[in-house]
Parts: sequence; structure tokens; C-alpha cells
Amino acid sequence: MTKIKSTTVLGIIHNGKVALGADGQATMGNTVAKSNVKKVRKLADGKILAGFAGSTADAFTLIEKFEEKLGAYGGNMKRAAIELAKDWRTDRYLRKLEAMMIVANKDEMLIISGTGDVLEPDNQIASIGSGSMYAQSAAIAIKKHASQLTAKEMVEEGLHIAADICIYTNHNLVIETLD
Repeated sequence: MTKIKSTTVLGIIHNGKVALGADGQATMGNTVAKSNVKKVRKLADGKILAGFAGSTADAFTLIEKFEEKLGAYGGNMKRAAIELAKDWRTDRYLRKLEAMMIVANKDEMLIISGTGDVLEPDNQIASIGSGSMYAQSAAIAIKKHASQLTAKEMVEEGLHIAADICIYTNHNLVIETLD
């Protein structure tokens, strides 16, 4: 069975504000299976944003596991991310999950992968998914040359640029923010 996957997720911290957004496209092979999937969530009573890319069912499992870790570690995002990455790498079931996550709070942003990586991205810009390099390139340029924009506006523009280039990314955006 062909898995449902592909997307672009982009996060930016700018001027004390956090924005994390994603397009809404899910593909099954070379067909659009759904065009308005919500891949960004607020967690921990609205204090943490999480976005995912990859196999949809796998990503939902990871979001649930991350929420469990947040609860176990008193809402400490970095500690929860590290513990999730450890489990993801070593647990037989979790190891087979094909997804990545970006998580962010008002102070930091992290990329979590199934290889055990927890990365704090440069420039306070993080991207994952099939269109991630297009979105990241756009976001770097936007942040450098249009710093008057808000974090949300930067994410929106970066995702639209990625959607213009990546066939697995559409213009149906969901963007969440933290102040």
C-alpha cells in the first residue's frame, strides 16, 4: 500500500514572535489524496507549536508520543524532544515511523528526526518536508531583506514560494503563532 505523505513545514522566530506553518497537501504516490490536512498543532496549553512532515499516520503517532514526553518532563520542550528522539531511535516500533517534526516555544525551535537527531537550526529558521529547501531558502532571504515583516508573514511568503516550486506542496496554508 502506498503511504500518504509529502509536505512542507516552515518555522521562524523573529522579533520575539514564533510562527510555524505548513501546506495542506497529502499525496499518495503521484496523486493528491487530500488538499487541506492540518499539519501544525498547538500543544501544552498553547505554549508549544508542533508541525510534521512525512507519513501522516506516523506523524500523528509521533505527536502523541511527544505530548506524552512533554507531560512526563513538566512541559520542558528540549528535554521532551531529546527523550522522544532516544525512544524513536531505539524502540523497534517507533524506529519504523517515517516522519519528522519541528517543535517550537517562545524561546527556541527544534527539528526532531527518526535518526535520533534533535537540531536547533541556524538563523531561527527551520524547515522539513519535500519543499523544505525551497521554503528555507526563501525564508533566509525574506528574514535578511524584509525584516519589517512579522514572523507569520515570513512563514506565509516562504511557504507560498515553496508551493510555486514543489509539486508536493500546495497553497492551502495553516500557520500558528506564539507571542
